[in-house]
Amino acid sequence: MNAPPKPDPRQFLRLSLAGSRLKKHADYQRAYAASRKRQSTSMSWFLAPQQAGCAGASHSAGPRVGLTAGKALGKAHERNRIKRRMREALRRHVDLLPQGCDLILHPRRSVLTLEFAKLEAEIVRILQQATAEAARIAPAQASRSAGAKPTV
Repeated sequence: MNAPPKPDPRQFLRLSLAGSRLKKHADYQRAYAASRKRQSTSMSWFLAPQQAGCAGASHSAGPRVGLTAGKALGKAHERNRIKRRMREALRRHVDLLPQGCDLILHPRRSVLTLEFAKLEAEIVRILQQATAEAARIAPAQASRSAGAKPTV
């Protein structure tokens, strides 16, 4: 009797956002403080480089994404539907997340009624812009950390 092959755990993480999500309030606050707000057609987004060696950091150096849906977007079931739709679009393109960065997405209410293909295309466009921005800010971060003199 041949048993079906066991799925690779890394493949599962790739098929979900389980290992790539911002979870702590402090991580969101740090990302907001280290970035500026960017606008898209149906959402705002923030991109911040991850800090190496954060005290008490419980995350890997991989890219992370956070979703927010405030009460202004509607009732709880509407906010949950918005987040489910965005998570699914992100899950399909998790490989496009910018390395070494935290990305936070703030949807507008229009995401609730937006055609899913258009939502997915917009998220792909944001991920591409975020990857380009991450590549642009990575050398600046490296030069800042290399230029700092150690104190003795």
